[in-house]
Parts: sequence; C-alpha cells; structure tokens
Amino acid sequence: MKETDIVVLLALGLLIWVIGTIYYAYYGRGFLETTSFRYWIAFLISPIVSAALCIAILRWRHLAHANWASAMLLLAIPGMIGEAAVLSHWATFMPRLQETSGGRYGAFLFATYAVVLGLAEVVTLRAAP
Repeated sequence: MKETDIVVLLALGLLIWVIGTIYYAYYGRGFLETTSFRYWIAFLISPIVSAALCIAILRWRHLAHANWASAMLLLAIPGMIGEAAVLSHWATFMPRLQETSGGRYGAFLFATYAVVLGLAEVVTLRAAP
C-alpha cells in the first residue's frame, strides 16, 4: 500500500465518521427511539451499507486483497476514536437523542465495525499464499 493510500483512507474514514455522526444526530430518533422492528431492520442494514461503502473505496483505490485488513483498519480507526468521544459526551454530540439511546447507538457501531473489519480480515486471509 502506498503512502497516499494511507492518507486517503484515514481522511475518508474521518469524513465518513463526521457525515455518519451528523446523520445519526439528526435522524437517529427514527430508528434508535422507535419500535423494535424498525430498530432491528436498521441494525441489519447499517453494517451492510457500511461494508458496501468501504469495499467500494478499497476497490476504487485498487488495493490488493492482501492489504484489505490493514486498509479497512485505516478507514475505521478515525471513526472508532471519534465514537469514543461521542459516546462519552453523548449530550453534547447527540442532544436530540435520549441518553438511553447511547447503548443502542453503541450496538449499531459495534455490529458495523465487526462486520466491516471481519469481512476485510476474511478477504485478506484468503489472499494469503
């Protein structure tokens, strides 16, 4: 992986986190503070959409499958750090959402990061000789 790829992936990871956080801050009530059915549908869709976006980025950068695990980490790390700040200062970053929604939001994040990073690891392991 080239140095430019590293910078681009970190920058895109930060951008995705910022956009995602703003989206959840404004529209999160529609699925975090609603019926169980809507929550679970959103819970299933979020990791799939995130994985598709991340895979599209890795393909756009023409990264070898052997580099996908580390590339996906570069995409994820800015968001993981940012989410730690959001979850620890919930009322500041998510003032429109109830405090109790923090756990549901954290579950969304955990599932999404697990799917995205797990998928990248599988692809990387399969590419190994």
